Amino acid sequence: MTYSIVWFKRDLRTVDHAPLIHAAQNGPLLCLYIVEPSLWQQEDVARQHYLFVYECLRDLARQLRICGAELRIELGEATEVLTRIHTHAAFDALLSHEETGNAVSYARDKAVARWCRAHQVRWREWPQHGVVRPLTNRDLWHKQWQSHMQLDCLAAPDRASLLDAGLPWMQQRWPDAAQFGLADHDPPLRQRGGRALALQVLDEFLIERSSGYRGGISSPLTAPSACSRLSPYLSFGCLSMREVVQATRQRLHQLSTQSHAAAAWQRKGLEAFLSRLHWHCHFIQKLESEPELEMLNLHRGYDGLREADWNPDHFAALQAGRTGWPMVDACVAMLRETGWINFRMRAMLVSVASYPLWLHWRPVGLWLARQFLDYEPGIHWSQMQMQAGTTGINTARVYNPLKQAQDHDPEGKFVRRWLPAMRRVPDTWLLQPWSMPIDVQQRCGVILGQDIALPCVNLEQASRDAKARLYAVRARPEVRAGKAAIVEKHASRLLRQPARNQPSPAAVASQQSFDF
Repeated sequence: MTYSIVWFKRDLRTVDHAPLIHAAQNGPLLCLYIVEPSLWQQEDVARQHYLFVYECLRDLARQLRICGAELRIELGEATEVLTRIHTHAAFDALLSHEETGNAVSYARDKAVARWCRAHQVRWREWPQHGVVRPLTNRDLWHKQWQSHMQLDCLAAPDRASLLDAGLPWMQQRWPDAAQFGLADHDPPLRQRGGRALALQVLDEFLIERSSGYRGGISSPLTAPSACSRLSPYLSFGCLSMREVVQATRQRLHQLSTQSHAAAAWQRKGLEAFLSRLHWHCHFIQKLESEPELEMLNLHRGYDGLREADWNPDHFAALQAGRTGWPMVDACVAMLRETGWINFRMRAMLVSVASYPLWLHWRPVGLWLARQFLDYEPGIHWSQMQMQAGTTGINTARVYNPLKQAQDHDPEGKFVRRWLPAMRRVPDTWLLQPWSMPIDVQQRCGVILGQDIALPCVNLEQASRDAKARLYAVRARPEVRAGKAAIVEKHASRLLRQPARNQPSPAAVASQQSFDF
C-alpha cells in the first residue's frame, strides 16, 4: 500500500489546508506532527510556546477525528522520524505548507529535502500566508498577495473523501517541557491554543471589538481589547491568513449596508486591520528573501555599531523590569503575566534597549521572542532591526518612555496595575518617581532603589549620545551607498507608486509599526 504523509508544522487546522485536501483526494494518508528536540532547545522558544502548541494539537486531533483521521505525534528529528516511518511502511509523498521560520527550521527543511530525494519521496509544499517562494522581484508582490487572498478557502475534508492509512504503531506520549530545558514559567494569563478558541476570538473582534481598533491599539490600557488578539493563532496556524482576510472583508460588506455612526467607525477599524494583515506578510517576506537577517544586520554597514559595547547590567535590568522607567518596567511585568503587549509598547521596549541602554538587538530579540506568545520569526526579526535602526532604510525610531507614559497612560492606571509600588506614588511624581523628595518618599512608604528602581542611565543624555552614534554611521558614504540595494530587495512598492485605493506613502510608512 502506498500512502501520503501530511506533515503539520505551524498550520494546526483542517480548514484551508491545501496539503490535507490534496492528500485526501489521492488515497490513504497519515497526519503527522513531529516534536523536534532541535527546535525546542533553541534560545527563541519558551515553555509557553510549547504548551500553546500542545493545546493546539489537542484541538487539531479533535478536528481530524471528525474528518475520519488520527493525528500521529512522533518525537525526534524530522529525518529520523521519516526514516522510522518509511522503514516500517514506505510512503511515496510528503505534503506540507511552506514555513518561514528560524535558521534551525530552515536547515531542517533542507535536510528533509535531501532525505526525500534519497528515498524517492515526492515532497510538495503549498504557500502559507501571502509569502512568495522564490521571490525574484518585489514589484509584483502586492498583486500576488491579493491573488492569494482572493482564492476560495478550502473546506475541511469529510469522512467520505478521507482515508486514514491506519498504520498500527503506537503514538508517542507528549514529552514534558523539562525534557527540552524549557523554563518552568508559563504566563498565567496568556491566551490558550486551539482553533475553537481562535474562531471565538475572531468572531468577537469582527462583531464587537473592532469598533475600538482605531485609536485603541496604541495605549496599553485599551489595546488588550481593541487589538484583534489573533496573532498567536496566526503564528501557529490555527487560522489561515486567507480566512481572516476574507472574514474581515465579509464583515466590511455587511457593515456597508448600515448607515449609523457606529457602523462607519467599525468599518474604519476593520479597514485599518486589513492593512496590517498585509504588513504581516510583507515582513515575513523579508526573512524568506534574506534568512540571514535573523542573525546579521540587514545593512552590513552597521556591523560593530553596538556589539562591542554590550552591558550585561543594562540587559539584566531590562529583563527584570528594573530599568527605572515605570512604563518600560510595567510592560515587562505585563509580558511576564500575559505573554502579550501591544505593538507600540513592544517598539518602545526595543527602542529603550537599543538607544539609551545601547544593547545589540540580537540578544534582546532572543529574550523578547521567549516573552511573546505570538512570536513569528519573520515579523519579529524584521521589527527588531527596524526599531534598532540597522535596516538602513527606515527612520530611526527613538521612543521616549516618559512621553509614551504621558501620551498613553497619563493617570498611571497601567503602571499602577502592573507595578504595585507605584500605587503609593502621588500623581505629581508618576512619570519620574526617582525625583520624589525624601519626605514624600517617607510619607508614601517607598524606598527608591528597592521598591522602585532607579533609572539605569540619564535618559536624555544617553538617547542623545545614541542617536549621534547612529547618525555618524548612517552618514558614511559607503553606508549611504548600500541603502539602494536594500530598498530594491525589501522595500514595499506601495511606497514608490501609490495607486487608487492604496494608502499614501506617509500612511504606509506609519503602518509599518503595525498591530494585531
